[in-house]
Amino acid sequence: MPIESKPNTSAPQADLNRLPLEIRRGLYETIFRRRDMREFRPDPVPDEVLARVLVAAHHAGSVGFTQPWDFIVVRDLERRREVKRVFEEERLRNAEQFSGQRREKFLSLKLEGIVESPLNLIVTCEPDRFGPGVLGKTAITEVEIYSTCLAIENLWLAARVEGLGVGWVSILRNECLRRTFGIPKNVIPIAYLCIGYVDSFPSRPILEKAGWAERLSPHRLLHFDSWEHRASDDQPLTRLVRDPEIWRDIFPGEEAGSKDGPEWKQAPQLRK
Repeated sequence: MPIESKPNTSAPQADLNRLPLEIRRGLYETIFRRRDMREFRPDPVPDEVLARVLVAAHHAGSVGFTQPWDFIVVRDLERRREVKRVFEEERLRNAEQFSGQRREKFLSLKLEGIVESPLNLIVTCEPDRFGPGVLGKTAITEVEIYSTCLAIENLWLAARVEGLGVGWVSILRNECLRRTFGIPKNVIPIAYLCIGYVDSFPSRPILEKAGWAERLSPHRLLHFDSWEHRASDDQPLTRLVRDPEIWRDIFPGEEAGSKDGPEWKQAPQLRK
């Protein structure tokens, strides 16, 4: 059940609706510890655990309260083998974008756990589920797709809380997913996810550890009032997004640079 906070009328306005410290810490820990996983244990996922994860996904925000998502739970091995076959074809096509060492690096990466994981999950989007008139959908026609992505992130975070790894396989073709799983033409496959328990979660994203890319420092992504006005070091917010001190109330007594705990403590580039 949702936890309802009791307002303290004597508290500052900013604190009236703030959740207790342990809940806030748990949320930030979960966000920092989420990973895109590729290797899974064969242990089955109990239905009650999967049910909680799906209910959490279903409580995502959606434009006009359209709730455009559906979830296809895939355990059938033959269908998953067909998906794996399509993945292998697309992986080779994807490799053509790169050359030299970059291509070799790409081909060395494990990018899926389609057959190894105990289950796969397809998250779809059905535009105009309740008819062509959608509150909030006029000039931006993709809003229901954006809403479905919110459900996927909810699912991902809930799975991490439950100790489940999730891997998003994007090297696929939607027409093949429609054919293999009987998805109607008006329904858009958004995410093909591998889900299961894992031996451990890495301290950093897998592609970062593999040297494929680095996490950008958040101050490089800030703009103020227009695109042309990029953040500069003389602006307080620019400094704060890189400053471990903003986490002291959430993670008291923990030192930046620690090998364990939230990612902000492990990533010196966030403080540069």
